[in-house]
Amino acid sequence: MELSELNELDLRDVGDWPTLIKSIVILIACLGIGVAVYYLDTQDQLARLEREQAKELELRQSFEIKQRKAANLEAYRQQLEEMRESFGAMLRQLPDKTEVAALLVDVSQTGLAAGLEFELFQPQGEQSKDFYAELPINIRVTGRYHDFGSFISGLAALPRIVTIHDVKIANAAGAETGAEGSKLSLQATVKTYRYLDEVAAKK
Repeated sequence: MELSELNELDLRDVGDWPTLIKSIVILIACLGIGVAVYYLDTQDQLARLEREQAKELELRQSFEIKQRKAANLEAYRQQLEEMRESFGAMLRQLPDKTEVAALLVDVSQTGLAAGLEFELFQPQGEQSKDFYAELPINIRVTGRYHDFGSFISGLAALPRIVTIHDVKIANAAGAETGAEGSKLSLQATVKTYRYLDEVAAKK
């Protein structure tokens, strides 16, 4: 087929075109339709498919996490129950208002039993926290170093929660510096705690 024959093609009579030309035109038309369909429809569908696949992966991961939690639900419930029991046991270690005075006596007796001499035993104002109240006591005692250790061990052994803070140890007034068995002075803040019932905690 010569190039001059292309100029003689009649667009109104496509049926008489040579077979090769018709095949090429049909192929070009099909390619054009395919490209148009891809850009106008298929491209959006592919993008939507990718989004749905990503969403499916996310949902599958979420499902696996929830499935593991569901499988361990009984263990979580048991752990929660153990935590409640432990919390209840700790609350029972916090005295109520009527027991605080007895606890203060226990603290002072623990110091005396350790061989310490109290120079200061000064309870401060009660400080309310979330569900408990804190009662700090400023103390200053004199004794030997090992007596201090016995005192702190005695506080830890009390059935109620007692903590000691801001400990400062120095030579007692009149004691010889560095002398074996010389008396030392310990100044610290001892804190006891009291459980607040729901009404008191909201105030």
